[in-house]
Amino acid sequence: MIVQSAEFITSATQPSQYPPAGLPEIAFAGKSNVGKSSLINTLVNRRHLVKTSTTPGRTQLINFFNVNDALVFVDLPGYGYAKVPVAIQKRWKPMVETYLSGRTTLKAAVLMMDIRRVPDDKDRYLIQWLAHYQIPVIYVLTKSDKLTRAQQIRQLALISDTTGIPQNHIIPFSAKTRTGKELIWEAIERISHAG
Repeated sequence: MIVQSAEFITSATQPSQYPPAGLPEIAFAGKSNVGKSSLINTLVNRRHLVKTSTTPGRTQLINFFNVNDALVFVDLPGYGYAKVPVAIQKRWKPMVETYLSGRTTLKAAVLMMDIRRVPDDKDRYLIQWLAHYQIPVIYVLTKSDKLTRAQQIRQLALISDTTGIPQNHIIPFSAKTRTGKELIWEAIERISHAG
């Protein structure tokens, strides 16, 4: 997709604050500091549309972005970062699950995992949860530039074995080299125009 416009719409913590349902929505989910903001910025060719931070757990709201007046990207708060206060962690789960389970315009979730890490219980829980709600998922392994090609192949096999996701359903991505950008866009366009 040629991105001509991308702009922030609003932040929300509950359905009454969501923008009016209309355009198809693609949600971006993953652990804190997995690179959600960097992926969205790369997809829309903007450096600072979504604020990036080296401090995990900074995104604590659901953020909506209009892309080309054709799609809405939804940046979900990251999960699983221990240093975020427990009270905030407890708010995140219902906030994110309410959005994912109830938003009628949600077409798919882009689920990101760091290629250097083995998926843990939190990752597997979200994979199972999205499957339970029959939400189509685009699986993306971020930070692929941090590994050699041989290491990437090994990690891809390990992550596939750990999660049960076929290797050919997982897209390695790097914000630095932009590897995987076109494949992710193809998957987003295919899903957002389906049905």
